Amino acid sequence: MISAIEKEIVNLLENGDKKAITLLYENYADALYGVIRKVIIDENVAQDVLQESFVKIWRYAKKYDSSKAKLFTWLYRIAYNTSIDKVRSLKNKTGKEVQIETSAVYKITSNGLNEDVLDIKKHLSSLDEKYQIVINALFFEGMTQQEASDELNIPLGTIKSRLKIGLRELKKIYNP
Repeated sequence: MISAIEKEIVNLLENGDKKAITLLYENYADALYGVIRKVIIDENVAQDVLQESFVKIWRYAKKYDSSKAKLFTWLYRIAYNTSIDKVRSLKNKTGKEVQIETSAVYKITSNGLNEDVLDIKKHLSSLDEKYQIVINALFFEGMTQQEASDELNIPLGTIKSRLKIGLRELKKIYNP
């Protein structure tokens, strides 16, 4: 049985009403924080993850489908997955020290640079704009494919296709 407050929250979420986030926080923050703390021990990190979870909840609010899951189940999954993502990202960041002595970055000579690709931005402008946008985001702005998909509001599959086609077109320029 769905409670009256849950019905109201779902209705507000469907309509994009910002009051929904306040009600969600008032009614579910403690429970979600408990879920997060089972995964993340550090209190400060857990609080950050709770905030990230609410940002995701708001971002994906229109995707919530009450016929597929109860509201709390949907909220739980977002909080839990955000916690797992945070743990993974922290594991990736820790223990990876840059070894300057063994790095080849400072040893690049002008002989090591391929002069043919130094004008890549010039050649990039000869591509269709849709390919330029994706290649710029991925290579020059340093985004991941998922980040580019989110930022540009383009489906991930389309990002991958445009990247593949754009690179194929650039290859024709450099390897005629």
